[in-house]
Amino acid sequence: MNRKLLVIGCGGVAAVAIQKCCQNSEMFPELVLASRTVEKCDALVASLKGKTDTILSTAKVDADKVEEVVALIRRVQPYAVLNVALPYQDLTIMEACLHCGVHYIDTANFEPENTEDPAWRKVYDKRVEEEGFSALFDYSWQWTYAEKFEKAGLTALLGTGFDPGVTSVFVSYAKKHYFDRIDTVDILDCNGGDHGYAFATNFNPEINLREVSAPGSYWEDGKWVEIPAMSIKRGYDFPEVGKKDMYLLHHEEIEALGKHFPEIKRIRFFMTFGQSYLTHMKCLENVGMLSTTPIDFQGTKIVPIQFLKALLPDPASLGPRTKGKTNIGCVISGVKDGKPKTIFIYNVCDHEECYRELGSQAISYTTGVPAMIGTALVLDGAWRKPGVFTTDEFDPDPYMDMLNKWGLPWVVVEDPETVE
Repeated sequence: MNRKLLVIGCGGVAAVAIQKCCQNSEMFPELVLASRTVEKCDALVASLKGKTDTILSTAKVDADKVEEVVALIRRVQPYAVLNVALPYQDLTIMEACLHCGVHYIDTANFEPENTEDPAWRKVYDKRVEEEGFSALFDYSWQWTYAEKFEKAGLTALLGTGFDPGVTSVFVSYAKKHYFDRIDTVDILDCNGGDHGYAFATNFNPEINLREVSAPGSYWEDGKWVEIPAMSIKRGYDFPEVGKKDMYLLHHEEIEALGKHFPEIKRIRFFMTFGQSYLTHMKCLENVGMLSTTPIDFQGTKIVPIQFLKALLPDPASLGPRTKGKTNIGCVISGVKDGKPKTIFIYNVCDHEECYRELGSQAISYTTGVPAMIGTALVLDGAWRKPGVFTTDEFDPDPYMDMLNKWGLPWVVVEDPETVE
C-alpha cells in the first residue's frame, strides 16, 4: 500500500509532526516536506539524517496557489496530504487534494487572510446574522466540501491538533465510556510555561492574537451566546500547574461538538493568560497593530498584524527558553446510570521534556503529536471514510491509545473541581 505522505508547512507544529512521523517509520515509510521556504525543510531533513528509517525529501510550494499544490501532488503521488501550513491555505489545499484524488488532514479550521475581501465578507455577514457568533474562523467553509469529498471517496479530517482535536476526542471518549448523557463541557487550556520574554506568542502570532482579541462566545441551549472579548474570567487550580486565571474565548471545537452532540446543553472554552500578556495585547490592539486590513507604508502595502509577527520572537525559537508545564483538558458533567457524574480528562505536558526530545516547546508538541496520530489513523483505515469530518466523529479509542503511546498521556479524574 502507498503510505507516502506529503506534509505542507514547516513551522514549529510541522517540525513536531514530522519528527513524530519519523519515529513511526512503519506507518510513515516516506515523507515529502514542502514549504514556501524550502530551506526550513532542508534543514529539518538534515537534522534527521541517520535517525530514522523514513525516506525524506523536500519541495518548494506556494500553498496559496491551487495550481502549484496540484502540480506538486501530481509529481509526488502521495496517499494523503497533511496540512500544517496557515489556516488561510486550507481551502486551496483541499481543492488540490480533490483535484488529485488524495486524502486531506489539517490541524485548524479555515480563516481568511484578508477579512475585508468582499466575497468572503458577504458570506461572513450572513453567517454572523444567522448563527450569532462573529469569530473570523469557523468550519462552514470546509464543511461545504463534504459532498465533494464523499463523492470522490476521499477523507478530509479537520482539526487534529490538541484544541481542536484531542479535546473533541476526550468528549467522544467520555460519552462512550463514562456517560449516558453529557450536559456540559468546559474545555480548559492552561499554559503554565515561562519563556522569559516580555511578550511573545506560543504559536503563530497572526492566528493567536486574532483569536484572543475577538469576542468570546459559547454554546448554550442550542444557540450561540456572544460576549465582549475577555469579559468572563474564572480561576482554576490545574493539576501539576497550580492556580491560574483563565478567560472565555470562542474556539472552533465548540462549533463541531454543538453540531454532533445536540444533547449537550452548554459548551465553553477557557484559556489562561497572565496580566502582562493581556496588557501588551491591549496596547497593540489600541494602536491598530492587530488589524488585518492592508495599509500604505512608504509606498508599500503592509498588513499590520503580519508586520507585528515579523517583530515578535518566532514561536519555534521558544523551546530552549521555556520552563513549566501545560494542562489541557475537558471538565465534563452529565448522567450515568441515572446519577449525576463529573470527570476531568486532561494531559499535562512539560516544556523542558518536549525540548529534550524534539527541540520544541510544549505548545507545538501538543499540536504536532495529534497531527501525526490523526494522519496515521486515516492512513491505516481506522479513521478513513468518504466525507469531511472532525475528530469527534470517529471511534475515540484508537486515538486515545496512540496519545498514551506517542507522548501525550492522559488522566481521568472523577469529581474534580468544576468551573462556575
